[in-house]
Amino acid sequence: MTLPPPQPRAQRRYARVLSIAGSDSSGGAGIQADLKTFSALGCYGMTAITAITAQNTCGVTGIHGVPPEMLRAQIDAVVQDIGVDAVKIGMLHSPEVVRVVADAIRTGALPHVVLDPVMVATSGDRLIAEETVDLLVRELFPLAEVVTPNLDEAGWLLGRSIADASALEQAARDLLRLGARAALLKGGHLPGDPVVDVLALQGDPVLVRRLQSARIATRNGHGTGCTLSSAMAAHLALGLPLAQALERARAYLLGAIAAGADVTTGHGHGPLNHGYAPVAQQSFVTDRR
Repeated sequence: MTLPPPQPRAQRRYARVLSIAGSDSSGGAGIQADLKTFSALGCYGMTAITAITAQNTCGVTGIHGVPPEMLRAQIDAVVQDIGVDAVKIGMLHSPEVVRVVADAIRTGALPHVVLDPVMVATSGDRLIAEETVDLLVRELFPLAEVVTPNLDEAGWLLGRSIADASALEQAARDLLRLGARAALLKGGHLPGDPVVDVLALQGDPVLVRRLQSARIATRNGHGTGCTLSSAMAAHLALGLPLAQALERARAYLLGAIAAGADVTTGHGHGPLNHGYAPVAQQSFVTDRR
């Protein structure tokens, strides 16, 4: 009598998101904001720390880069054991760090890369060396599913200022010409209401989506860019297509801003309320083994 072959066993696991970014000692941005966001959205968060910053709600007082070999060791450790469903990239302060991250993504074929080219903190402090920018564009833009600069960062990348909402669409298209597959240009730093963001997607023709929402009056905007990009990565890890992942991420961000708008934390730009809507149940992915 011939027995049928054993059937593959279904195994549950968490949706896994890796943050490759700097540490924010105040807890409002960087890997701290990323981990809070991943957890709030039902994902399992992991980190590879690129730099340690001394900062609070008033500004950045120090940056200490993690040695590139230690950064690579962090990435390899989690990839080889736990695995990765999506990657959020934040602060990359030196050319060596950019090269390490790009090589790790290529070697590991890491999926759903969301690149937030962090260059300037909310306080206005510069977080990246100028010589790093060109290499970041050349090495990482082609590997990212989407890049998410704010106006200051996009202006630096494009070599011009973006003065009003009418310039957002062309700037987003120009970011695609730098090699990005998709570019989300965040218009929150522009004055006025509503707040407008523009998503441009490579194609023939280029597809452009305009998203807008009412401005929320608050001083607590520290970590908004980190939170949006990490929320996008979380939703991509959960299997949503990019446009839908962006919609869900914006909804979470707006809720976190509103929930923390009147809360006092520190003496400067306070953080969002990342835990305003805790998930009732962890999200799982089923593998056939």
